[in-house]
Amino acid sequence: MEIEKIETYIKPGFKNNKPIEIHFKGRSTLTGLFIRAGDYDELKSKNFWRVVHITRLEEWLETSDINVARIFSGASFTSLTNIIS
Repeated sequence: MEIEKIETYIKPGFKNNKPIEIHFKGRSTLTGLFIRAGDYDELKSKNFWRVVHITRLEEWLETSDINVARIFSGASFTSLTNIIS
């Protein structure tokens, strides 16, 4: 996916801080939360994104520990889907 399209799910005002489903070309769908860390702009310029998996979301919210996130290539995303709550 293109950087601009992915970023629309991260920008403030677009249901931010809500987990979404990330669909990939070669792997199973992942439900997680995009996060902004100190290297956000550098990663974004290369179409890489930090995502906290939903199973580790509570840990992230309590600690803000960047180590609970994984980095994914936006080029491997096929689509992003909002979770209806």
